Amino acid sequence: MATRPPADPANVPAADETARPLRADARRNRDRLIEAAAAAFAEHGVDTSLEEIARRSGVGIGTLYRHFPTREHLVEVVYRREVEGLCAAAAELLRSHPSDVALELWMLRFVDYIATKRGLAKSLRILLTANAGLFADTSGMVMQAVQRLVEAGVADGAIRPDIESTDLIHALSGIYSTPETPEWRERSRRLVGLLMAGLRWGAQQAPAGAGRPR
Repeated sequence: MATRPPADPANVPAADETARPLRADARRNRDRLIEAAAAAFAEHGVDTSLEEIARRSGVGIGTLYRHFPTREHLVEVVYRREVEGLCAAAAELLRSHPSDVALELWMLRFVDYIATKRGLAKSLRILLTANAGLFADTSGMVMQAVQRLVEAGVADGAIRPDIESTDLIHALSGIYSTPETPEWRERSRRLVGLLMAGLRWGAQQAPAGAGRPR
């Protein structure tokens, strides 16, 4: 099994900060590694072997280390990718669905995000010590995405007007604290359904065309 000596993430620049522009094939390899790592961490936790991630990606372990010199670098890139994808989905869903449906679909995606975050928990604690700004940045991004979805739903009369984005964040955070059992995902999806039922209850549907422009 190929191994590398441990490195202090506080003393090694993040891969994205030092990388030169990548050739198209190198970019594809890097993207495949990130995809495979996200899936592996969500399924088996952050201790998944890097050799297994490389195998899933169809590249050699040397290629993985060229892109991500330490496990912590890979964890940080996966975490950023998950947060950015989650937040970008808010605008995408609002463009293609009614506001309440967009909110529900986004919350279901949030469940998948939580699964990856739970898998990364051990290394994220290390990263928190080395790079506290990472979490301040990403938390703000998630809050903005939720606020956009909630404001759209209230403006359209699709969800109750007394809800605030912070209320919803607190409710969703409760999903993270539920025990990780084989039926965890299914239970979490049911909880999202309950949240949406509560959000829709008491909503006053706005007249057609009265929604907030998006």
